[in-house]
Amino acid sequence: MLSSNDVIISFTPTGAVAGKEDNRHLPISINEIVEDVLQAVEIGITSVHLHVREEVTGKPSLTPKLYASVIEKLRRFAPELVICASLSGRYHQEVEHRYAPLMLDQNVRPDMASLTLGSMNFLHSSSINTPETIITLAEKMLVQGVKPELEVFDAGMIHYAKYLIEKKLLQSPYYFNLIFGNVATASASLNDMAHLVELLPSDSLVSFGGIGKVQFSVNATAIAMGYGVRVGLEDNLWDYQNNKKLPTSNAQLLNKTHELIALHQKKVMSSALFRQKLKLS
Repeated sequence: MLSSNDVIISFTPTGAVAGKEDNRHLPISINEIVEDVLQAVEIGITSVHLHVREEVTGKPSLTPKLYASVIEKLRRFAPELVICASLSGRYHQEVEHRYAPLMLDQNVRPDMASLTLGSMNFLHSSSINTPETIITLAEKMLVQGVKPELEVFDAGMIHYAKYLIEKKLLQSPYYFNLIFGNVATASASLNDMAHLVELLPSDSLVSFGGIGKVQFSVNATAIAMGYGVRVGLEDNLWDYQNNKKLPTSNAQLLNKTHELIALHQKKVMSSALFRQKLKLS
């Protein structure tokens, strides 16, 4: 396991679930997402984990042209930023739709794409990731030169990652996002965190993400341990007192994260160093 004084910030500006009615600061349109990401670049991030929404309805989308529009704009102003496209199974199960963003032209193809390593339940919904779908997505990423962002919610998903490594569908070094605090998967306890980290392949970079009210404590733990963080409105809509009358913004979440990093006398990992460590072009 690779720990560092350079802290990865994986920025998650918007997810596929919440809407403006939940938090007025949530970026939904292409321009809003781009503006939030570019503001985040100014504050300091390592990578961005992108979801996109249909322009008229605001519903979650895997439409390649929407990803291309965001990526083209971001690369124009932040060419080094590592861009990850979500291929989430929360609302889309058809594998052809899931891998469609991987087939974009190289100039607008993402550097990375999410690969959730199993199915799971959330509080009111589920994310379906069958073995066939996971293998197909891994194969497409390998062919297209897109690095998987390995999303893990419990120990079984790490075991499945090791199976994919044995099948030569994942190439070293690996990048894992360990997500804690979901009601049906790994909790935000130190025992669960330590257990998942212990299972990871040695040649791995890792970030911790916390859902909802545990985002701050999970990120603080990760920074103290020398790991990266996943932070943004995708996972948490509220201020760190969990006051649901005080919707937070991406900038506020990032500034709090920077305060934590400074308190630990560490610094944000640059996109250039992240690319070097993961052998990204």
